[in-house]
Amino acid sequence: QVQLVESGGGLVQPGGSLALSCAASLSNFRFVNMAWYRQAPGKQRELVALITTISITNYADSVKGRFTISRDNAKNMVYLQMNSLKPEDTAVYYCNTGHLWGQGTQVTVSS
Repeated sequence: QVQLVESGGGLVQPGGSLALSCAASLSNFRFVNMAWYRQAPGKQRELVALITTISITNYADSVKGRFTISRDNAKNMVYLQMNSLKPEDTAVYYCNTGHLWGQGTQVTVSS
């Protein structure tokens, strides 16, 4: 079954760090772009970061310099390292490729 499974969310204080992981059961993983999106309550889902098949990355302006997306093609994994977290980063974070979405993982930044 083709699926994406996120993990690593939780509660963190402002200024803290979290690392998200996404396990992709895709036979063609190394040939697809991967992305992280997020959706805060009452807001539209937005692109956070994208990584191409040759590991070119792109970030939303709001997370540049704080978040880092990476991938491990040998393990079919995508990661999102989040540093200097702010309350406005609070959202459900989703792993994505094409039309395929994970179930999401909650990230809450609060003191």
